[in-house]
Amino acid sequence: MGIVERKEREKEEMRRRIIDAAQHLYVQNGYEKLSIRAIADEIEYSPATIYLYFKDKSEVIYAVHQQAFAKLMNEFRAILIITDPFEKLIAMGKQYTHFAIENPELFDVMFIITAPMETLECREEIWSEGRIAFSMLVQVVQECISAGVFQPQDPEVAAMMIWSTIHGYTALFVRKRLNMFTDERRAELMQQAFTLFCNTLRKGL
Repeated sequence: MGIVERKEREKEEMRRRIIDAAQHLYVQNGYEKLSIRAIADEIEYSPATIYLYFKDKSEVIYAVHQQAFAKLMNEFRAILIITDPFEKLIAMGKQYTHFAIENPELFDVMFIITAPMETLECREEIWSEGRIAFSMLVQVVQECISAGVFQPQDPEVAAMMIWSTIHGYTALFVRKRLNMFTDERRAELMQQAFTLFCNTLRKGL
């Protein structure tokens, strides 16, 4: 390996260390307590080192958000081998909720807090991670339409309705807005709401 290649690898390794440290601190302490100095302390480097790779805290959290999306996309890709399009759609919905419950802090950075979107606005870029994930859902909805499971319609409109519904009750759970119920009742409501939604899709979309 040449000098240039080694330096590039070292830079990528340092960038990965910074992102991993930021994710660890974010999961532990939340966004408000995350700082460039805290990240630097975590990896035992000076804050100046962090600034060689990221402009500010928002850029770091955007990288954490990208890493979280990569994790979710890997889980979705494992579902794409399912041949029945409706069963594939149901599996994606289940995985979305499971991911959020298992990784609530990452779900927040992906879909709730505004910092990643503010970084995109500064760069004047579109939300490519969201677009890729949504396109995957649209493709599965189109497969359902082509198979006659759903009536002919705009697949993006149908996908938006499906996503917003599943995201809605998932966010209510993750953000503890269902804590007015007992643990047992919360689990029951989540499962039954999902089943009802699936049955509704099957009957009339």
